Amino acid sequence: MQELVLGSVRLQLLPQRAVYIEAMRSLLVADVHLGKPETFQAHGVPVSSQINDATLARLQRLCQTWRPQQLWILGDLFHSQIGLVETVKEHWCRFLEEVAISVHLLLGNHDRPLKAAWEELSIHCWQELVQRDAVLLSHEPQPVMDADILVNICGHVHPRIRLQTTLDSLRLPCFHWQPSQRRLTLPSFGEFTGGYDIALSGDAVAYGVAEDQIIPFQGHCRRGS
Repeated sequence: MQELVLGSVRLQLLPQRAVYIEAMRSLLVADVHLGKPETFQAHGVPVSSQINDATLARLQRLCQTWRPQQLWILGDLFHSQIGLVETVKEHWCRFLEEVAISVHLLLGNHDRPLKAAWEELSIHCWQELVQRDAVLLSHEPQPVMDADILVNICGHVHPRIRLQTTLDSLRLPCFHWQPSQRRLTLPSFGEFTGGYDIALSGDAVAYGVAEDQIIPFQGHCRRGS
């Protein structure tokens, strides 16, 4: 776990690719992409649906460990309309029964075409940005113009860092903290999401996720090809 203290805001960065904010009693994740295996299956690619189960199991363990009052999903809970099959819906509803907390979704670009599903799936949906005290929540990165906002927490990018030697290279999902922009971009939460290699510059820090550890990197990681 890595703690970021931004004035009155304390963020717990968790190696399970989530953030916990005690003052809000909230757990934050982004880019879950449930139903992506089913989307591939619909196009003839044999990807296992058990990937969804692994993602939801990790999310359930987080909720049981931290016991938040609210779960905030910063966009892209589901991947596509074609992937939102009955089995995916059933597993989501079973997850809700197990954790018994309020779930809020900031609609991402993958979520917006699925309007008919949200009421059925017991999700509070938000079309716009959401401000909670000094924290601005969004799906896509947003400029912070208000002096009262200490941090924009967002998703969408799926950040990862590339570590490279002369013999080998490794990519890790990461939290991308940009102090000069007051922005924290979360790694994608889903097990089957891929990522975008970021370049670190200035005061930016990448908190790489490696199994049960968070490892900070600054300045010497570059975007890969």
